[in-house]
Amino acid sequence: MAFEFDVEAHKEEIEEFKKVVRRHKKSRNGILPVLQDAQNRFGYIPEAIVDLMAYEMELFSSYIYEVATFYSQFTFIPKGKIRISVCTGTACYVKGANEIMNEFCHLLNLKPGETGSDGNYSIQGVRCIGACGLAPVVVINNDIHGNVKASEVEALLKEYPVEEVKA
Repeated sequence: MAFEFDVEAHKEEIEEFKKVVRRHKKSRNGILPVLQDAQNRFGYIPEAIVDLMAYEMELFSSYIYEVATFYSQFTFIPKGKIRISVCTGTACYVKGANEIMNEFCHLLNLKPGETGSDGNYSIQGVRCIGACGLAPVVVINNDIHGNVKASEVEALLKEYPVEEVKA
């Protein structure tokens, strides 16, 4: 699924972003803070922003992608209003994380790593989040849910109605 980044709608943010790019342009390690700013500012790193970075920093776009894909914190896919992360670390996996992930995916008609075309939900598997005593763990937006069972997934989704979430 392709997501369109509306450059015109983000005109002011892009101007502010350019200032960050220019501030780090000459730094040998400047690409990381610029990528982090883009991720924080736009919620993901759109292709248009990669191209802008390449132009302003006098780098190849392929190099920016190479650096960004090395680090798992960066994404080229926008996240949904409701961001679901299912821990797939050993403790969570042993206690049923796979079944929980499958139930979320079934109910949302998504695959792990996807964002729905309506932009409401995104789901991903994540490695250990450090809450093994609560396994299996699901994080929805910034809320941690422990000891989750696949049979509870539907009720859990109802706690996060899309209409009430502001992007």
